[in-house]
Amino acid sequence: MTNEGNIIALLPLLLFMAVMVGISIFVRHKQAGKNFVGSYFIGNRNLGGFVLAMTTVATYSSVSSFVGGPGMAYKIGCGWIYMAVVQVTAIFLVLGIFGKRVALLARKFNAVTVVDIIRERFNSNFLAAVSAFVIVLFFCGTMTAQFVGGAKLFSTVTGYGYEVGLVLFGLIVVICTSIGGFRAVAITDTCCALIMMVGIVLLLNYVLQYGGGYENIMTTIETNNPEMLEPFSAGNMPLGLYFTQWLLVGICTIALPQSVVRGISYKNTKGLHSAMLIGTVVVGFMNIGINFAGVLAHGVLPGTPEDYGGVDNIIPTTIVTVMPIELVGLAIIGPLAASISTISGLLIVASSAIIKDVYMHYKPNTESSKLKMLSMATTAIIGGVVFFIALTPPSLIWLINMFAFGGLETAFFWTLLLGLFWKGANKAGAMLSMIGGTIIYCATQAAGFKILGLHQITIGITVSLILFLIGCKFGKSSDKETLEKFFPND
Repeated sequence: MTNEGNIIALLPLLLFMAVMVGISIFVRHKQAGKNFVGSYFIGNRNLGGFVLAMTTVATYSSVSSFVGGPGMAYKIGCGWIYMAVVQVTAIFLVLGIFGKRVALLARKFNAVTVVDIIRERFNSNFLAAVSAFVIVLFFCGTMTAQFVGGAKLFSTVTGYGYEVGLVLFGLIVVICTSIGGFRAVAITDTCCALIMMVGIVLLLNYVLQYGGGYENIMTTIETNNPEMLEPFSAGNMPLGLYFTQWLLVGICTIALPQSVVRGISYKNTKGLHSAMLIGTVVVGFMNIGINFAGVLAHGVLPGTPEDYGGVDNIIPTTIVTVMPIELVGLAIIGPLAASISTISGLLIVASSAIIKDVYMHYKPNTESSKLKMLSMATTAIIGGVVFFIALTPPSLIWLINMFAFGGLETAFFWTLLLGLFWKGANKAGAMLSMIGGTIIYCATQAAGFKILGLHQITIGITVSLILFLIGCKFGKSSDKETLEKFFPND
């Protein structure tokens, strides 16, 4: 790509980033004088259905959804799409199961975070502190994957260096999130989600044009790699992988803190119901569309992922190959927007875990001006730490992302699900489940230990359930006052 091409590809991205900064400054100005904690961390519980849907979708859809995922679809074939389609239910389930319950509880206790609700349910400051630590720990892993994926995509498509991309979009997202808080994140997430859909449509259109149409591309794939059209891809997509991925990116994602916290922020029940429907349609289109683009890419980029530098380079290479230079910059905004929206959403939740869940609990009378400074500084510091980790990029972004997903799911799935819907849940069960399950999950990941070849999430989620039930059996029951707060009708 020529220098002129580089600049043309870069201009739409620079414009998009400038708009994001403008939105953050505008939102911060509009919220001046309001309750800082409520506005900065949950947008004053005032999100409408469309914005709630889009911010939930954008936070759930990471750069691995647009880079690593379709790269695997290029390698494996239609089986990857059949596996990934379970994600279509994620938004509907998380808002349907936790949305109203979390909203009612948050308003009752004036909770701002998921950790606030855990603290109230189990009457444990220690468990709340552990929850905050787990959130920050695994969020850093997820954010690292987003930084790396975004910078690699930027470098491949524009021709500029990896470090340039990391500095450019990394600093922008940290600045925007630090300034604007949750409300700015929700609005920019909405913009990001809309642009993601535009990018997918453009990519599909030009892949089909470049490959001579759908029938020609599929004929090429069927001739050269017929196994790609089979559900199990000649053993490359075994039933065990289906099962564990359905757990990892489908069922268990309902308890991800960054998704559950959205239930605290919506305005009314009508908005919640609208968000469930809109979010399901949007995430379905995005998930199926981008993975289908990965399969189609095999018909225009012959060979293996290694021929193009690995799985993570398939979509960037496809964009550069099939699209006109004047649209390349617009196309990469989609996957970069996925990276930006995920980072910003995680940054806010990580920052709230430190400031709201730990610092303010022990210093509740801190002045608003000091809280504002500390919150913005904490957000910036966390982003800065992840930025420096990303300077030495790891490979296989989707693996890093899946590790962090599994850790968060192991820690929070049973704690939230049983804690909010079962009277028998107690502090001992939640403590054993979160700490023991997470340690076992990380240990099996580090050792590479698997049972029947299944992903370690199966071990983590099973062990955490067993430990939860043991704790409930032998630990002290929740006190009557707490049960009356959470289960008043019983």
